[in-house]
Amino acid sequence: MSKQSASPARISWRHILLLAGVAALGWTADFLSKEWILANFAERESREVLGEALQFTFVRNPGAAFSFASGMTWIFTILAVAVTIGIIITARKLHSVGWALVLGGLLGGVTGNLYDRLTRWPGAFEGHVIDFIHVWGFPAIFNIADICIVVSMCGLVLLVLLNIGIDGQRHTDESEADEAETPADTAEAS
Repeated sequence: MSKQSASPARISWRHILLLAGVAALGWTADFLSKEWILANFAERESREVLGEALQFTFVRNPGAAFSFASGMTWIFTILAVAVTIGIIITARKLHSVGWALVLGGLLGGVTGNLYDRLTRWPGAFEGHVIDFIHVWGFPAIFNIADICIVVSMCGLVLLVLLNIGIDGQRHTDESEADEAETPADTAEAS
């Protein structure tokens, strides 16, 4: 047993604060952008920002991405609460800048859309998410929270592919090492 595993891991407040800061930044950017849209656009109104390449089009989304599962907002509300709780619990084990950034972005995005589902029309647990970013050639209209979620999930996949654990250490799969030795052992036995 290594010395590190023999003692309980210390909580890294630096990484938790980074996670919280990224989450707060993502949530605030999402909230302020949606409030600006609500104050300056009529529903379904569209304005060019960068010609046809980027437009702001105000829509209320009762479902998930691409308005998937419209009318089942309560399910996404429950999932968002579960993800939020999971990130908060996981934060205690956090010792990686990469994971702090990824989990912070995910938390900011999830809570940004969760806020809409809890507080926006037509009511708690059924609120429609405010979407407004419309990119030419892309079939969906989305928001800053969605960007935070997608970028964070891409980062999460990268960290997993690089075998970087939440503890900040690169982990190797011992079963792969065993498999790599097995063919050589078999060849020597022949």
